Amino acid sequence: MKPLTDTPTDQAPADPRVADDMLATQPIGYWSGLAHTAVTRHLRDAMARIDATQPQYWVLNCVNGWPEAPSREEAVTQLTPMADGPHEIGRAVGQLLHRGWLRTDTDSRLHLTDAGEAARLRLRDLATGLRAVVHEGISDEEYVAALKVLRRMVANVEADRDS
Repeated sequence: MKPLTDTPTDQAPADPRVADDMLATQPIGYWSGLAHTAVTRHLRDAMARIDATQPQYWVLNCVNGWPEAPSREEAVTQLTPMADGPHEIGRAVGQLLHRGWLRTDTDSRLHLTDAGEAARLRLRDLATGLRAVVHEGISDEEYVAALKVLRRMVANVEADRDS
């Protein structure tokens, strides 16, 4: 396949073996999906080895990061867009309460327990180490450029959907 020069770039079939000079023809959905699947699997497999899940980590961070303790409903509303399904975050909250990593106060607000904070810190250290593996050979500038491109693509698609 010969690279196109003075015409809009055609969409070629997804091909993980394509040469660098043909990457512009590759579908973003394939490559972004492949990256999402590989990175998510890597992270979730590592978390499973310490008996935790990515949604549990999200909940622990949400409870830790809010200026006021969130309710279960607020945590679910905040985190569900990132989850694999509509019930995943509610389940994670229930698991963390059962495990004793979260507790509720008299107003049904979620709080980290000492064990929950220790788990959050362990998971943060794990995620930081895994991030280093994922980012190996990629400068911060390259990473930022990639995210800016993806953010622009999302904005383009959303603008087109709204028109």
